Amino acid sequence: MSIVSHAPSLPSRRDPRLDAFRGLALVMIFIDHVPGNPFEAFTLRNLGFSDAAEAFFFMSGLAAALAYSSRLSDPLRAQDGLWSGIRPMWLRAWTLYKTHIVMTMMVIAIFAVASAWFAMPELLKKHNIGGVFSDPLRTVPALFAMTHQIGYVNILPAYCVLLLTAPFAILVGLKRPMMLLAASVALWVITGLVRLNIPNWPGGGGWFFNPFAWQLIFVLGLVTGLKSKAGARLVPVRFDLFLGCLAFLVFVFAWRQIPELGKFMNTQMWRLSEAGAPHLFVAHSKSFLALPRLLHMLALIYVLSCLPWVVSLCASAVAAPLRLMGQQGLEVFSYGTVLAMVFQAIMDGYGDPWILGLLLPPVGVVALYGIARWSKWRKTTPSPEAPSAPALG
Repeated sequence: MSIVSHAPSLPSRRDPRLDAFRGLALVMIFIDHVPGNPFEAFTLRNLGFSDAAEAFFFMSGLAAALAYSSRLSDPLRAQDGLWSGIRPMWLRAWTLYKTHIVMTMMVIAIFAVASAWFAMPELLKKHNIGGVFSDPLRTVPALFAMTHQIGYVNILPAYCVLLLTAPFAILVGLKRPMMLLAASVALWVITGLVRLNIPNWPGGGGWFFNPFAWQLIFVLGLVTGLKSKAGARLVPVRFDLFLGCLAFLVFVFAWRQIPELGKFMNTQMWRLSEAGAPHLFVAHSKSFLALPRLLHMLALIYVLSCLPWVVSLCASAVAAPLRLMGQQGLEVFSYGTVLAMVFQAIMDGYGDPWILGLLLPPVGVVALYGIARWSKWRKTTPSPEAPSAPALG
């Protein structure tokens, strides 16, 4: 058996890799949102430059293409109109906005209660919450406008913006995918060079997940999904490219894990910056999706997409919990974020003891699996109030 698969990236049936890796990304995001636990040493951000957020945005773009692009194809657009294709994505963006607001209010309440319970007023200043209490007349309206965002609760605003623009990206991608990619890369480069961002108010600065930069990883997922629906790959399988990406991943892992190598490489990156190299290409900025982060995630995606045994593993019973969590992604992400903030408040209140860092994350992951099961049951169980369909004949 060849080490790489020459089959299309995603077959016509539902690909188990999308659900399994989305579930894994959600678990990693949850673990990373509880700092100080020993399990975060094994999440993606400690193994390379990128983290689960890049994977989340890529798979969100891929899922958007698989779920919504058919409605915007020429036959269905001619039959049902353009609005029938745009409406589902904009409704989804509205759902994400409402979820973001509810999560934000819950996190504020969590730290307010924890501040009173543990007699720790400093908890009211964590994660950009302070303005809610010190300047509510400006900060509270800004929360609803998404110009003031709470730390750890700042992914969905960028996703909302990307979903609002996704119908137009899909329309271009269906006919000119390379043109869409070129425009996306150009916007990413311009954003990094001129530091373009949506401004925060009233606190200053810009969005942590800058949609002008993060649109690139979303569009890459989108075009990958469009190609897969046509039975093709965005990037063909080539053994030399596979080996190059694999070598890059190994090198980046060594860069992160070997102190001497890391110090040497970081010094070279600093020298390039001092010599005038753009910050976008030699830094590790998350807000602007700097090139080292982007390349690391793309190399990882390519390597995993080429390995035939990855499909079997993701389709196995072992990966079933991850697939279920990936299928119920919004519920798992939102409840997981709130639960992670509860765990953060508890650990802060008790002085961050190691035993809590050891026990709470596994309890949380089990809870996320339970939430996914409940969410699936709720969606598949008919409401008792719903009227039964009339019998035919």
